[in-house]
Amino acid sequence: MADTFIIERLRADSPYVTLVATWTFEAWGHLHPGQTLEKQVAFVRSECGEVGVPSVFVALENGAPVGTASLIADDMSTRPELGPWLASVFVSPDQRGRGIASQLIARVEQEVLSSGYKCGYLYTPDQQALYHRLGWRAFEEVTYLGEQVTLMVKCLSETAR
Repeated sequence: MADTFIIERLRADSPYVTLVATWTFEAWGHLHPGQTLEKQVAFVRSECGEVGVPSVFVALENGAPVGTASLIADDMSTRPELGPWLASVFVSPDQRGRGIASQLIARVEQEVLSSGYKCGYLYTPDQQALYHRLGWRAFEEVTYLGEQVTLMVKCLSETAR
């Protein structure tokens, strides 16, 4: 059951920054030629905002990180008109299937709303079913960074179009 963990905002001085950067670098670093783990650590630190965009969240179980998700201004250079973006949703492989990703996504959605945005965006090459189950709607298929991805949107405000 997924109720044994908490979700916290990651601070730039957190001891978990390097682990979160390692997860995201290992999962997606290949999409960014020239990216190094050191650069990824610096990037994660730079995205650790105090509120709103950008923000990084970490799921902790018994004080140990088990997953992460981010809210960032720009996650797709070819679509600068869209944002903010749910990004870098990652759960440690041994912790998957427990609802941790769903809770991280819900926390980012809450941050989108509390920051005054009506809708959030994401892209995914392979997790469309998860996001669809959580209310996200696919609206475009594109090739981005050499991968076929689905662009998705979730309007969180009742006044959103």
